Amino acid sequence: MKVYKFGGASVKDAAGVRNLEQIVRLAINDQSAITNDQSLMVVVSAMGKTTNALERVVEFLAHDEEEKALTQWVDIIDFHVAIMKELGLQPGSDIRLQGEIPYDPTKSYDENYDQVVSMGELLSTQIIAVYLLKQGLSVEWWNMPKLLRTDDTWREARVNDEASRATIRAGWERVNRPNIVVTQGFIGGTADGQRTTLGREGSDYTAALLGNYLDAESVTIWKDVPGILNADPRIEPNTVLIPSLRYQDAVELSYSGAQIIHPKTIKPLENKRIPLFVKPFGDPNAAGSRIAEDGIGPINIPVYIWRKNQILITMRAKDFGFVLEESLSEIFDIIHRHRLKVSLIQSSAVTISVCVDNTRFVEEALQALQQHFKVSYNDHLSLLTIRGTTPQILEQAKAGRTIMLSQTTRRTARLLVKED
Repeated sequence: MKVYKFGGASVKDAAGVRNLEQIVRLAINDQSAITNDQSLMVVVSAMGKTTNALERVVEFLAHDEEEKALTQWVDIIDFHVAIMKELGLQPGSDIRLQGEIPYDPTKSYDENYDQVVSMGELLSTQIIAVYLLKQGLSVEWWNMPKLLRTDDTWREARVNDEASRATIRAGWERVNRPNIVVTQGFIGGTADGQRTTLGREGSDYTAALLGNYLDAESVTIWKDVPGILNADPRIEPNTVLIPSLRYQDAVELSYSGAQIIHPKTIKPLENKRIPLFVKPFGDPNAAGSRIAEDGIGPINIPVYIWRKNQILITMRAKDFGFVLEESLSEIFDIIHRHRLKVSLIQSSAVTISVCVDNTRFVEEALQALQQHFKVSYNDHLSLLTIRGTTPQILEQAKAGRTIMLSQTTRRTARLLVKED
């Protein structure tokens, strides 16, 4: 079997859903992709910018702005209804729409976030499954929160591999062959039935887990770019396609901040030597990029990776002690407890600096750090990682930018710069 994952941009409108159908049909008609005893797993994200819109619903409700929340919720429902009608589907009969916002003011912000934001994937996959059925395809819809077991770490739930593998394999055994299974990325569920999310862009991770649990032949992520490029085409005009990578190169790129692959995606696939393809949904016959154990490496062209919205936190001991020797475990315990994502570390005898994603958890982390250290910080920063750097490339990257911190090794340069 194969796993196909479609992101929000690929299903942002009715035309995108029809394009998904054509890609699925190509797989069905390709006897190397699906045979009498094989099936296709289709993992789908929320449509377009629905996740962002649902996040605004949670924000409004958390600040007691119920009228704004309801207006935003109605806009989200109307957006999906318009897509359904254009696809020839009937809201209410083909697909039941939830009228009430699944928000409980007695629960925490993060728990409510997961219950509300997960609605995006549930809506998109129901629309797609029903549409594919009406086009004459054999389809099953899976409710992933009942199958992918997680803990209750809201917004970044940890997957219980053993329990999830058992429930998903049991569900797979009941699937008629051949068949198409449509299900959600990004979301899972606790043992007591509460929905959870795996972190933003977590649909890639879901696809990789399904590939691992079901011993997939391959996993393909369909994107709005030709494949894995050496830079973000929205920032760098002259990008180059990287046709082949090793697992370890893909891991380095993703953890440096490359948006093309979720950082957790590679490990489940590498564990079972399952190749990962990144292909353009606008040109399904294009080769795209392939990530595998036998991929070509190291990458022989410069790769530029931007990680936006960073904050640099610098700590020094209150008593002029040696921070590095005495306090590392304490610092990183606070960072871990407050869910901060570290992208760079620099230290001296009396200070340690960490660059982290500037999320809503930073303020509480700063308060915790200030109880033990003298703390200063700079925000509105971006981290540029250049793999395959040269002195000339580094000089060009620094030109015209305010550099807050830089690190250079044999092949990699990292520049923390003030954002424009």
